[in-house]
Order: sequence, then structure tokens, then C-alpha cells
Amino acid sequence: MLSLLTNLPREILVQQIKDGLILLVLGMGTVFIFLILLVYITKLMSRICAKLEPETTAPAAEKKPSAVARPNVVAKSNDAAVAAAIAAAYDKER
Repeated sequence: MLSLLTNLPREILVQQIKDGLILLVLGMGTVFIFLILLVYITKLMSRICAKLEPETTAPAAEKKPSAVARPNVVAKSNDAAVAAAIAAAYDKER
């Protein structure tokens, strides 16, 4: 590959390097601008959702605290059952 490059005239090599650098800057610049836009659009959507959220969660705040605590207890016992099943499957494979 290097032998092909050394056979080309210097002007062509310089022009190809310049073209490559221009493509590099354009490509990286495009990606950078897209990522900056993505960050700002995400921040804007977060602000919009934060303004809309209190309207939708207001009825949920009226629930009793005991009703909220029950699913956590069920989830813990379910986690223990899942852990036991994983341990049994692991022992069976050994």
C-alpha cells in the first residue's frame, strides 16, 4: 500500500490529505452539532414534562400510605422466591 502512495505525485497526495481533513472536520462537526441539539431538546422535553406532571400525579398523592407500603412487602417476598429459584437452578447445573 505504501508503495502505491510513494508513486503518486506530491501535489495529489497533498490534495488527498486536504480533502480527507475537510471530510473529517465536516463529519465530526455534524455529529457534534447533532449531539448539542439532542442535549437541548432533551432538557426542553424534561421541562415540559415537569410542568405537566403535577396535574397527572395529584390524584395519586391522595392514596393512603398503607396501600403504598403493601406492594413493597410483596415485592420483597417475590424477590426471595426468585433468588431461591436461581440458587436451585445454579445447583442443578453444577
